[in-house]
Amino acid sequence: MNSGFTQRMRERILAAPDGSVFTASDFADIADTATIRQSLNRLVQEKVLRRILRGVFEKPRFSRLLGEYVAVDPDTVAQALARCYHWTIAPGGNTALNLLGLSEQVASSWDYISDGPYKTYEWGKTKLEFRHRTNKEITGLSYISSLVIQGLKALGKERVTPDTIRYLSGKLSEDEKNTLLRESYESTDWIVDVIRKICTGGTA
Repeated sequence: MNSGFTQRMRERILAAPDGSVFTASDFADIADTATIRQSLNRLVQEKVLRRILRGVFEKPRFSRLLGEYVAVDPDTVAQALARCYHWTIAPGGNTALNLLGLSEQVASSWDYISDGPYKTYEWGKTKLEFRHRTNKEITGLSYISSLVIQGLKALGKERVTPDTIRYLSGKLSEDEKNTLLRESYESTDWIVDVIRKICTGGTA
């Protein structure tokens, strides 16, 4: 195995934030697939990475407060898988509400809609589920737009309050609001109306 390739991969990993998740495709510019896999295995042995799933690796994140390595973020794993397979994904249901901070419920199952195939992945007590969906509310949308749209759908029109709108308005940057306004115009009428209020400071 060429140690030069492994060193280049090591440098890229070490430069990334703790908790980052990688697949072989993230190193496709460095070496061929077989060499990348060998290097990834070596980096796992060196504890530079830890294996989460077959072909999915994390740069471990250590908590000084807890005095231990913390569990990998399932959403980061989902993003890595989507990046690897060129899927467009968006958190759905309670997962979207959780990531937006609109729900404190912590579930063992993380649900996503995807323009890729139906897939499930499991490690430990965590499950990722990708459900195939090809429609105007996911394909071609940015991640934040899909996240907000799916979160609002999960919440439902009757549960959107002025507090919800103020919270989401404060959570999004001006750039994210501009993107959301531009990309949500084909969504359901009530969602478009709520998004306009989120982005322009209106109320429910």
